[in-house]
Amino acid sequence: MKTAAARVEVIIPTYNQADFLREALQSVITQTFSEWQVTVVNNMSTDHTHAVVDEFSDRPIRIIDFANHGVIAAARNRALRETSAPYVAFLDSDDWWHPRKLEACIERLNRGADMVCHAEEWKTSGSTRIMHYGPLHRTIYRELLLSGNCLSTSAIVGRTSVFQQVGGFSERADFITAEDYDMWLRLSKSRIRIELIDDVLGVFRIHRASASSSITRNRDAEMAVVKCHLEMGDFSASTTRRRLGLSHYSAARAFTKANDFRNAWREFVMALRHRPLFVRSYAGLAVLLAARVRNLRHRSRR
Repeated sequence: MKTAAARVEVIIPTYNQADFLREALQSVITQTFSEWQVTVVNNMSTDHTHAVVDEFSDRPIRIIDFANHGVIAAARNRALRETSAPYVAFLDSDDWWHPRKLEACIERLNRGADMVCHAEEWKTSGSTRIMHYGPLHRTIYRELLLSGNCLSTSAIVGRTSVFQQVGGFSERADFITAEDYDMWLRLSKSRIRIELIDDVLGVFRIHRASASSSITRNRDAEMAVVKCHLEMGDFSASTTRRRLGLSHYSAARAFTKANDFRNAWREFVMALRHRPLFVRSYAGLAVLLAARVRNLRHRSRR
C-alpha cells in the first residue's frame, strides 16, 4: 500500500533484522504526524523480514528486495531516487522513534530548515545515554570536517531535493560505514540550513562491543572521507595531521572499550605522532592503562 499524498518518505535499509524491523515500523505507525510512507530496502534477507512487513499490509509500507552487496548507501539511494515525497527521513532497522519525532522535525522544515537532526537515546542491553548532536557551529563545513561527525542518520529528516541535488549517498567502497559523514559534509558545504532539536525523539541501538576488524574498518572509512575532503580544500599540512590524529584517537577509544588493549595502544601512539599536544590522547592512555590493570587483576583472580 502506498499513499499518494505522503509528505515524508521513510527509508529503512535492512538485512536479517526482522524482529528489530518490527519495532522500527511500529514506531513509524505510532507517529503523531500521519502523512508518511515507508520503503523498506531489503538486502535479500534470509530471515522472516517479508513476513514482518506483511503484518503491516494495511499501512503505506512497501518492501523492495535489493542486493546492495554490502553498500548500504546503494540501498538508501535506491529509495531516494524513486520517492516523490518532499521530505525524507532515514531510519536504521534496529533503531526506533518516539511518537512526536516526525511532527517536531516537519515543523522545523516547514519553517525553512533544509535538514533537521534531533537528540537520541543511545541504548545498550544494560545502559542508556542521552546524546545531543551538534552544537550548531559544529555543523558548519570546516568545523564538521576538522572536529568529526556530530550528526546521526536515524535522527535526520530533510528536504528530498537537497539529498538528490548532491547525488545521494556516496557508494565508494572505501567510504562504507562513513558514507553518512560524507553526506553531511557535502550538504554542509552546499550551505543548506541545518537545525538541531534538543528533544530526545528516537533511540539508537548499540550492540555489543565492536570486533577489532569493525573498528579498523570504521577508522579507515572515516579517514578516507576526511582525506577526500581535505584534498579538495585549502588545508595546511599541520591541519591535516591534527585531523588524522583525531581519527586515530577515536579508534583508540573504541579499541579500549572493546578491551583490545594492543590495538588501542597502537592507535594512541599514532594519534600522538600526528598531534603530540592533544591532551585527550594522554587522558585516553591513562584510561587504557587503568583498564589494562583491571583486566590483569580479574584474570589473576580466576
